[in-house]
Amino acid sequence: MHFLPKIGMKCEKKVLSLHPLMRKSDNIFRSDVVRNTTKLLSANVLAQVVGLLIYPLLTRLYSQDDFGLLSLFVSMGGVLALVSTAEYQYSIVLPKDEKTAVGAWHMGGIILCCVTLLVTLSIPFAPQIAALFKAPTLAQWYWALPIYVFFMGLWALLNYWYSRHKQFGKIGTYQVSQSLVGAGAKAGFGAAGFTSGGLIVSAILAPLTAIGINVLTSLKSLIPLRTFDKKATQHAARTYRNFPCFSLPRALVNNVSGNLGVWLLTPAFGLTSVGLFGMAITLAFRPLNVICNSIYQVLYQRTSERVQQHESIKHIFRQLLTKTALIVGAAFLALYFILPNLCGWLLSDGWEETGELIRLFLPWLFFSMLVAPICFLADVFGKQKIGLVFEILLVAARAAGLLLGIWKQDFHMAVLAYSLSSALVICAQLVWYISLIRRYESTLS
Repeated sequence: MHFLPKIGMKCEKKVLSLHPLMRKSDNIFRSDVVRNTTKLLSANVLAQVVGLLIYPLLTRLYSQDDFGLLSLFVSMGGVLALVSTAEYQYSIVLPKDEKTAVGAWHMGGIILCCVTLLVTLSIPFAPQIAALFKAPTLAQWYWALPIYVFFMGLWALLNYWYSRHKQFGKIGTYQVSQSLVGAGAKAGFGAAGFTSGGLIVSAILAPLTAIGINVLTSLKSLIPLRTFDKKATQHAARTYRNFPCFSLPRALVNNVSGNLGVWLLTPAFGLTSVGLFGMAITLAFRPLNVICNSIYQVLYQRTSERVQQHESIKHIFRQLLTKTALIVGAAFLALYFILPNLCGWLLSDGWEETGELIRLFLPWLFFSMLVAPICFLADVFGKQKIGLVFEILLVAARAAGLLLGIWKQDFHMAVLAYSLSSALVICAQLVWYISLIRRYESTLS
């Protein structure tokens, strides 16, 4: 999911309609998934609508260079935040006993503190790091990076603690409060003329405030986390070592490949082009993430539970993939013809290019919409090694596409090659996920 991305990264009502079509014999599962998905979708819809509605104002307050700097900062912070927990947050929902789950949370917390410290120690080298990207303005805001990494990692751990206990309302509270605070801070800083770093400071204030609100309103459910058990933590670290050993490299490669566009395009074409690229990513993937993140979180917990009980899961995924393909395919066909004019009207003159870039993303977006909600299957079935292979193929294919465009000094060619290479590898990954489900089902007969 990555820079599912943080894609906002909508068809929400359509996707919700999938669940009532499931077998009547699965009423308990159906109502459970619909109820929990509805909670997350409602919060996601509100949070993302707020985030999207503020952009017409922000694009009139901030320059494309400002958005380019934000894209570079967030892409660096996203990769470091991923490393900061070593993927142990995903193991929190898996153990049956609470003690091991708490140990997994603490293991992730220890790693988070260590990574935050290391990033802090890199601050003196900010000018040299900024020079690599030919973005000197990055140096003056690099100090904020360890703060961003810490709060991103902390929320990742809290998120899956709430998910384990089916407290999806808490997750929704975070999503809404983060979006409202972020939107308000960006607009406020921009209106006050603080544009050089207003977007970056807002990107830190939003999760900081949202986590504070979340923790203060859920102290009781966090009480088990106050007790540190060294043996339980060591046990969790050993039991779920596949996450840092295989899932983390896979996710890291995926995150790097997702941010590769920003990293390679910045020194080649400048912050202005990257600002347009980053805006296209935001507008394209926020709608996708509203659906995918909500369904992913609920299905991950429920699929893990059903696999533990040796129950069938094939009909769930068949309905999801079929209906999603039909709905998304039709929606994208209609969008293709209106995107440039829509973006120009929405974001103001000079931003029509964003719509052209989103057009180039459509093949990639289509297959991402199918795969993102079910990518937890590699973890559920312990196939992180093969998942890592797919991520390596993805980053290699994307790098080749971007470098082709850079070599030709053609920005649009680089973006199109990036999109098509992504779509090809993700399509192959989808075939693999379907094969995992079929193999599991064969063990039930």
